[in-house]
Amino acid sequence: MAGQGNGTAGPAPAFVVGTGRSGSTALSRVLRAHPQVLSLNELFACMPGEALRGPALGGPEFWRFLREPNALFDSMIRSGAPLPEFLYNRLTGTRYSAHTTGIPALSLMTLPHLTDEPDALLDALEPVVTAWPVRPPAAHWAALFAELADRLGGRRVAVERSGYSLGRVATLHAAFPEARFVHLYRDGPDCALSMSRHPGYRMIALQRDILARCGLDSPSELTPEHVAGLPEDLAALLRPEFDPALVLERPMPVAEFGALWSELVAEGTEALRAVPAPLRTGLGYERLLESPHDELARLAVFVGVDPVPQWLEAGADHLDGTGRRGSALRLDPAELELLRERCAPGVRALAVA
Repeated sequence: MAGQGNGTAGPAPAFVVGTGRSGSTALSRVLRAHPQVLSLNELFACMPGEALRGPALGGPEFWRFLREPNALFDSMIRSGAPLPEFLYNRLTGTRYSAHTTGIPALSLMTLPHLTDEPDALLDALEPVVTAWPVRPPAAHWAALFAELADRLGGRRVAVERSGYSLGRVATLHAAFPEARFVHLYRDGPDCALSMSRHPGYRMIALQRDILARCGLDSPSELTPEHVAGLPEDLAALLRPEFDPALVLERPMPVAEFGALWSELVAEGTEALRAVPAPLRTGLGYERLLESPHDELARLAVFVGVDPVPQWLEAGADHLDGTGRRGSALRLDPAELELLRERCAPGVRALAVA
């Protein structure tokens, strides 16, 4: 049952990319129910950048990417500010904890999405993965997709879906040049408002502020000297545990998240233009809610699986009532006007995508 690990063909890869807060978590649940789809929920959201674009490595080194905890995510759990998308920390009777052992990156959101026994699946994967030869990271990922697809009864397509993933389009396309891309997008002001209320996006905005103050591109570049020069309320967020009020209760204007949404959409749509047209499509959140049968059928055909009628019915039922459309319209008029202004560049980028 080694799939690509034995040199046999694995499932075709596809990626659902977007800003996040666009119904993507619900879509992952719908995809998981399709008998031909391996739904890889938030897989690359938990992995460091070098896990996709680094040099060739052996199985033991690749396993460390899967096994090592995500330090930031563990810190948020320990601090009482976990993302609602985290799955493993809500299970009982499991082996790992953010407070003691750290939660393996693969276990936090991906494995619990696939099985009720994520520890057992992680254990089963370890001897397989660590025996793999030296090869590029993309070949290891393809082998992992194949291994998981085999263990779940054989799946035709592997669909990875992570929030806040538009920035990874170029890296994913370089690693998987034949992969299909689905850009899931939502009304800008509604999406930005949802971001402003989400602990993960509040932390993203604060991290971006930290990097801007330090003149850096990546958190991995932060040194103790950088941290010492930060205001205490920002420096505290870089500790293994912090006061959750620093994230959850800090005043953060919603317009800031409109600017973030625009930046992500503009950069992401530009990167998607480098993907050949037959390998990319858009999926509007509002359209998905309005016509779930049609849009799910189109999605299935695009990624390469059958639009199974029972699956379409179940998917439509799951999506029914999950959407919050027009929520930004309830903002104060002046606040809404500023939010629309900040979202305008992203709206224009979507219009020409």
